[in-house]
Amino acid sequence: MIHVEPKDLSVRQVQAYLLGGVGPRPIALVSTLSVDGVPNLAPFSFFNAFGANPPMIGFSPSRRVRDGSLKDTYNNLVATRQCVVQAVSYTMVQQVSLASTEYPADVDEFIKTGLTVVPSDIVKPPRVKQSPFQMECVLRQMISLGEAPGSGNLALCEVVKFHIAEDILKDGVIHPDLIDLVGRQSADFYARASGSAIFEVVKPIEKKGVGIDQLPEYIRASHVLSANNLAQLANVERIPDPRDAFRLVASLSCDDASEGLFYHLARQRNHVEMLKVAITLHRQDHPKGPLFVECAARRALENNDVTLAWQALLYLGASYSDRQHEQQ
Repeated sequence: MIHVEPKDLSVRQVQAYLLGGVGPRPIALVSTLSVDGVPNLAPFSFFNAFGANPPMIGFSPSRRVRDGSLKDTYNNLVATRQCVVQAVSYTMVQQVSLASTEYPADVDEFIKTGLTVVPSDIVKPPRVKQSPFQMECVLRQMISLGEAPGSGNLALCEVVKFHIAEDILKDGVIHPDLIDLVGRQSADFYARASGSAIFEVVKPIEKKGVGIDQLPEYIRASHVLSANNLAQLANVERIPDPRDAFRLVASLSCDDASEGLFYHLARQRNHVEMLKVAITLHRQDHPKGPLFVECAARRALENNDVTLAWQALLYLGASYSDRQHEQQ
């Protein structure tokens, strides 16, 4: 690891580390109006939500690194106290990148980027038609975080109206594959938050997971299961009854079980059929039987089938126990 204090680095180096290590960051495409009514459009990747009652978002129109000067968005927002913050989807990312160009204050970035103006309902700054998620906002606080080049300014804004494209909703939830957001990373890198990049993690909202420390030793000592896998197993309120697991898994079998078939199913990520082959080979005292059972359990966890993973591992533990008794 590199160990370094910010005071020993240039501002650009500090910024580069922050942009690379804190990400991917959501992008706020912010539209404002000058006191003379000139529209301004600029993206900011120091951006997030900070509460729902009232709905609050924040972004940082930081001072320029080169000279510490303030940006047009900052000046407009402080003067008018209004803005619209738009989400950035993949279909508009190149136009949004173009909006980051530092045009003079009297230049309309809507015209330069080809993004379409839509009138807002409550605030005066216009909305961006191409964005599937738009928030009309009023400025509640502008907090200065410094006056040197690269210093941040935290704009805390209350959302007074949402505009949400109906086709990004699925069962009342904004689905990541439908909104297809992009996130900002270091240098010229972006991340696309949809497709294979999306996965689910079950949250322990009300229940209390047993914790990794309560897992059986043979599971914690596994060379197949990762720390993430162990945490998935530990996110249950109680460890399942091994007897139930043994009865269920013991009923699994595969007539043509073989190493080759197991590897074929592994490539298909079919954890159920993998486990059937693994259990059969394990009963036949195949040298890789226990390993295959653990691999099937890991694949089950990767497929979010925690129940079957537990059953496979508890079956394995019971078989270890039976063999120890036979040896005694």
